Amino acid sequence: MSDIEFAVKECKKLEALLETGFGATGRGLHEKVSSVEKKLPPPLVRRLRFIATVRNKLVHEPDHDKFENEYDYHQACAAAGDELRRMIRPRGTPGAPMQIILVVILAIVGGVTLLALYGHNPVQLFQNLFR
Repeated sequence: MSDIEFAVKECKKLEALLETGFGATGRGLHEKVSSVEKKLPPPLVRRLRFIATVRNKLVHEPDHDKFENEYDYHQACAAAGDELRRMIRPRGTPGAPMQIILVVILAIVGGVTLLALYGHNPVQLFQNLFR
C-alpha cells in the first residue's frame, strides 16, 4: 500500500469515528475536527491536525509522495484512533459484566415463568424459602 493510500484510509477511519462518536460534520478531517474541537482534549486535536496536514500534503502537493517520517505518522494514527474509541466507549460502559447480570435476570424470570406454567405459585415458593 502506498503512503497516499494509507493516509487516505486512516483519515477515513478517523473521520468515521468523529462522525459516529461525536457528531462531527464537514468535508474532511480538519473540518470534522473543528466541528467537535471543544469535545476533544487539546493533545488529541493537535494529533488529528497533524494527521490531516500530512495527508493533505501527500494528496495535494506534487513534491510530497512519501511520508517524511512513516513511523511517526503510523503511531499518530493508531494513537488517535485508540483515544477516540476510548472516549466513545468510556470505562464503566456496559460490557461483559452487564451481560452476565442480564443472563442471570433472564434465568430467574424464566424459572419463575416455568413454575407458574406448571401450576406452582412462585411468590409462595419464594416466601417459603425465607421462613
